[in-house]
Amino acid sequence: MKTGPWRLIFLGTPEFAVPSLQALLDAGEEVAAVLSQPDRPRGRGQRVSPSPVKQLAQSRGLKVLQPLRLKDPEFLQSLAALEPELMIVVAYGRILPREMLALPSVGCLNVHASLLPRYRGAAPINWALIRGDRETGVTIQWLGFEVDTGPIFLQERLTIGPEDNAGTVSARLAERGAALLVKALEMLRRGEAVKLPQADVGVTMAPPIAPEMRRLDWQQSAREVAGWIRGLDPAPGAFTLWQGRRLKLFGARIKKSGGRRAAPGTVLELDDSGGLEIACGEGSITVAALQLAGHRRSPAPDFLRGQPLLHQVLG
Repeated sequence: MKTGPWRLIFLGTPEFAVPSLQALLDAGEEVAAVLSQPDRPRGRGQRVSPSPVKQLAQSRGLKVLQPLRLKDPEFLQSLAALEPELMIVVAYGRILPREMLALPSVGCLNVHASLLPRYRGAAPINWALIRGDRETGVTIQWLGFEVDTGPIFLQERLTIGPEDNAGTVSARLAERGAALLVKALEMLRRGEAVKLPQADVGVTMAPPIAPEMRRLDWQQSAREVAGWIRGLDPAPGAFTLWQGRRLKLFGARIKKSGGRRAAPGTVLELDDSGGLEIACGEGSITVAALQLAGHRRSPAPDFLRGQPLLHQVLG
């Protein structure tokens, strides 16, 4: 049994990690330091700005570290001097060296946005949508040196609805992961640590989304095309080409699962719900919004008022 807060170091970078850091602070845990990726260009203007996690940490007066080299001896000594009991990792974006994993006296916990061992890797939410899964979840796992292979502490399932995309699923998993993390720390305080080895079956990988993956292949079925659009919505966005320019598509739904009315990539019509129907190799999809390179994202009806897209073939 332990009384009092855990002394911990938090590692995280994007918006997904913010609810976890906030939940730890709300629970009264002692956050000795926050590690986040170096400031980078962000947004449409590509202004160099701090990560969402750094912004929260600074607003709460926390010590923020942004190391370029995780194996730097001086940096490791500075972490060791903090005498952490736990390290909490939530979408930090870098693989931790063994020297760091050995620092906390109790161990390292990771909030991972899938039901491990399914979707180990950097983009679990994207791939769950791309593959058309109807369920995903969040896992609290003990970190090991090999990525996402450590024992499982807690898991929670989450249903993926037909209108979900990577953004909506990410927001819900971030909140559920934060709550589950607090629960795990309470269990640890009571001496109820769980270390369940991951199963050898059902292992799938979720590698980063490479730029070339984002271009849509209209020869694929409606289910596959819709999966790619939903899995990359709202960012980085799946795209096609029209008149030599990139055209991003959002809000995909399967219109027809079978049959084919036109050549793949043909823009068919605007339906009663405001969705723009596009033919696929098998069946068709509708998209709710479009964004031509250099323009703002627009609902399909508004886009069509300015661009003669109907009956054109996308590539």
